[in-house]
Amino acid sequence: MAEHNILGKDGEEEAVKHLISHNYTIRHRNWRRGRKELDIVAEKENELIIVEVKTRRNRLFAEPQDAVTPLKIRRTVLAADAYLKFFQIDLPVRFDIITVVGEVNSFSIEHIKEAFYPPVW
Repeated sequence: MAEHNILGKDGEEEAVKHLISHNYTIRHRNWRRGRKELDIVAEKENELIIVEVKTRRNRLFAEPQDAVTPLKIRRTVLAADAYLKFFQIDLPVRFDIITVVGEVNSFSIEHIKEAFYPPVW
Protein backbone atom coordinates (compact mmCIF):
# COMPACT_ATOMS: atom_id res chain seq x y z
CA MET A 1 0.00 0.00 0.00
CA ALA A 2 1.30 3.47 -0.88
CA GLU A 3 2.62 5.57 1.99
CA HIS A 4 -0.01 8.30 1.53
CA ASN A 5 -2.77 5.65 1.72
CA ILE A 6 -1.34 4.37 5.00
CA LEU A 7 -1.26 7.92 6.36
CA GLY A 8 -4.88 8.38 5.27
CA LYS A 9 -5.99 5.21 7.05
CA ASP A 10 -4.11 6.24 10.20
CA GLY A 11 -5.71 9.68 10.04
CA GLU A 12 -9.16 8.19 9.65
CA GLU A 13 -8.54 5.94 12.65
CA GLU A 14 -7.60 9.01 14.71
CA ALA A 15 -10.75 10.80 13.54
CA VAL A 16 -12.87 7.84 14.70
CA LYS A 17 -11.13 7.85 18.10
CA HIS A 18 -11.79 11.57 18.38
CA LEU A 19 -15.49 11.14 17.60
CA ILE A 20 -15.91 8.24 20.03
CA SER A 21 -14.17 10.23 22.78
CA HIS A 22 -16.77 12.97 22.22
CA ASN A 23 -19.70 10.56 22.56
CA TYR A 24 -20.48 10.06 18.88
CA THR A 25 -21.74 6.65 17.77
CA ILE A 26 -20.01 5.42 14.63
CA ARG A 27 -22.55 3.93 12.23
CA HIS A 28 -20.24 3.25 9.27
CA ARG A 29 -16.72 3.81 8.03
CA ASN A 30 -15.93 4.01 4.33
CA TRP A 31 -19.54 3.32 3.37
CA ARG A 32 -19.95 2.74 -0.35
CA ARG A 33 -22.90 2.50 -2.68
CA GLY A 34 -21.81 2.21 -6.28
CA ARG A 35 -19.31 5.01 -6.85
CA LYS A 36 -20.56 7.01 -3.88
CA GLU A 37 -18.52 6.95 -0.67
CA LEU A 38 -18.67 8.45 2.81
CA ASP A 39 -15.61 8.45 5.08
CA ILE A 40 -17.44 8.30 8.41
CA VAL A 41 -21.13 8.27 9.26
CA ALA A 42 -21.79 9.01 12.91
CA GLU A 43 -24.74 9.84 15.11
CA LYS A 44 -25.13 12.02 18.16
CA GLU A 45 -28.22 13.39 19.86
CA ASN A 46 -30.60 12.28 17.09
CA GLU A 47 -28.55 13.89 14.35
CA LEU A 48 -26.72 12.09 11.55
CA ILE A 49 -23.22 13.44 11.03
CA ILE A 50 -21.42 12.87 7.75
CA VAL A 51 -17.69 13.36 8.31
CA GLU A 52 -15.15 13.99 5.57
CA VAL A 53 -11.63 13.25 6.83
CA LYS A 54 -8.61 15.01 5.36
CA THR A 55 -5.18 13.85 6.51
CA ARG A 56 -1.90 15.61 5.70
CA ARG A 57 1.66 15.40 6.97
CA ASN A 58 1.88 19.19 7.25
CA ARG A 59 0.24 22.46 6.25
CA LEU A 60 3.06 23.74 4.03
CA PHE A 61 1.05 23.93 0.83
CA ALA A 62 -2.55 24.32 1.97
CA GLU A 63 -4.96 23.64 4.79
CA PRO A 64 -6.38 20.10 4.62
CA GLN A 65 -9.98 21.34 4.55
CA ASP A 66 -9.18 23.28 1.36
CA ALA A 67 -9.25 19.92 -0.44
CA VAL A 68 -13.01 19.79 0.13
CA THR A 69 -13.91 21.46 -3.14
CA PRO A 70 -17.41 22.24 -4.46
CA LEU A 71 -17.22 19.02 -6.50
CA LYS A 72 -16.31 17.01 -3.38
CA ILE A 73 -19.17 18.65 -1.49
CA ARG A 74 -21.59 17.73 -4.27
CA ARG A 75 -20.39 14.10 -4.27
CA THR A 76 -20.59 13.88 -0.48
CA VAL A 77 -24.13 15.27 -0.42
CA LEU A 78 -25.23 12.82 -3.14
CA ALA A 79 -23.65 9.94 -1.20
CA ALA A 80 -25.38 11.11 2.00
CA ASP A 81 -28.70 11.18 0.16
CA ALA A 82 -28.10 7.62 -1.05
CA TYR A 83 -27.24 6.58 2.52
CA LEU A 84 -30.42 8.11 3.93
CA LYS A 85 -32.55 6.40 1.30
CA PHE A 86 -30.78 3.04 1.57
CA PHE A 87 -31.21 2.86 5.36
CA GLN A 88 -34.54 4.73 5.39
CA ILE A 89 -33.28 7.28 7.89
CA ASP A 90 -35.32 10.32 8.83
CA LEU A 91 -32.91 12.44 10.88
CA PRO A 92 -31.41 15.88 10.45
CA VAL A 93 -28.02 15.70 8.73
CA ARG A 94 -24.88 17.69 9.47
CA PHE A 95 -21.73 17.77 7.34
CA ASP A 96 -18.43 18.01 9.25
CA ILE A 97 -14.77 17.91 8.28
CA ILE A 98 -12.07 16.48 10.52
CA THR A 99 -8.52 17.45 9.64
CA VAL A 100 -5.67 15.28 10.85
CA VAL A 101 -2.17 16.73 10.44
CA GLY A 102 1.17 15.21 11.38
CA GLU A 103 2.47 11.73 11.98
CA VAL A 104 1.14 8.73 13.90
CA ASN A 105 1.29 9.33 17.68
CA SER A 106 1.60 13.09 17.19
CA PHE A 107 -1.44 14.03 15.10
CA SER A 108 -3.13 17.39 15.46
CA ILE A 109 -6.91 17.08 15.03
CA GLU A 110 -9.41 19.80 14.18
CA HIS A 111 -13.14 19.03 14.06
CA ILE A 112 -14.98 21.55 11.91
CA LYS A 113 -18.68 21.18 12.67
CA GLU A 114 -21.17 22.27 10.02
CA ALA A 115 -18.28 22.69 7.61
CA PHE A 116 -20.65 22.97 4.67
CA TYR A 117 -24.31 22.83 3.80
CA PRO A 118 -25.91 20.97 0.91
CA PRO A 119 -25.90 23.26 -2.12
CA VAL A 120 -29.07 23.97 -4.04
CA TRP A 121 -28.90 22.65 -7.60
